[in-house]
Amino acid sequence: MNQCLRRHPGCVWLTVTAMSSHKTFRIKRFLAKKQKQNCPIPQLIRMKTGNKIRYKSKRRHWRRTKLGL
Repeated sequence: MNQCLRRHPGCVWLTVTAMSSHKTFRIKRFLAKKQKQNCPIPQLIRMKTGNKIRYKSKRRHWRRTKLGL
């Protein structure tokens, strides 16, 4: 891990591997909320707005944007 920081100062690898398999309830609840928030918009909204709103601007990709835990 330290070698990764020395070679690449802006390394994201440490934050990716920091998630433990034994999570506390607060972290698990936080991750569940973020997972629910990451859903696409309903088709009813697209029909109601005349397809002006096509996608959810706050969608998060698991590799591009990290949660900052």
